[in-house]
Amino acid sequence: MAISLSVVIPARDDARFLERALECLDAQTRRPDEVIVVDNGSTDDTAAVARAHGARVLSEPVQGILRATAAGFDAATGVVLARIDADSAPPADWLERVEHAFLKPDAPTSYTGPGAFYGLSSAGAWAGRTFYLGGYVTWMTLFLGHAPLFGSNFAMRRDAWMRIRDTVHRTDRRVHDDLDISYHLLPDMSVEYDPTLVMPISGRPFHSPRGFLRRLGWAFRTIGVNLPGQWPWQRWSRRRATARRAAR
Repeated sequence: MAISLSVVIPARDDARFLERALECLDAQTRRPDEVIVVDNGSTDDTAAVARAHGARVLSEPVQGILRATAAGFDAATGVVLARIDADSAPPADWLERVEHAFLKPDAPTSYTGPGAFYGLSSAGAWAGRTFYLGGYVTWMTLFLGHAPLFGSNFAMRRDAWMRIRDTVHRTDRRVHDDLDISYHLLPDMSVEYDPTLVMPISGRPFHSPRGFLRRLGWAFRTIGVNLPGQWPWQRWSRRRATARRAAR
């Protein structure tokens, strides 16, 4: 038994990183059924690199990570929509593991895992994994009532995306797509966080204080626009009520 898998990669001026990501997808033990690269206003060879690897290229000239991701998800045809960044380097068995997760009898709505930074010192990579990514998972699980999705390393069912696609803040350039989508998952939708599904990612968020603070600002912006009606106690209460109804 198999399911169709689409991989969506939003990218802007990421030709160098994208080349490696696509090479990793070419080497998967379970090949993707389609790869969509959403060119979000690049001025480099991003689109050419994508086409050279047989990827389908979508142009989304209005910049914004959520806008680009949403455009890719809207266009994708797979039963499962997988999402990585241009600087992700998926291990050879990544899609095989994703497919296995969604073929289980108790398959989740979404499946995600952590990252491991490359291009940093060992101490920097440890700190980024422990405090930056570890803090994100810990705190946002408390805020959301479930594990958050990690944009460099997640997959979700297409039918779930179609239920929430009109509610995400796709026109806001200052939100993180993974966190915003996490906020819009409905109470009957589940997230499986697999700590062993590790995705190598570039350490570029830490290459400059300005870049790190910009990403941090996006995180607080995403939380702020989603909090009305979505306070942690409200989300936990809705999920418990949904679980009780499903158990009856």
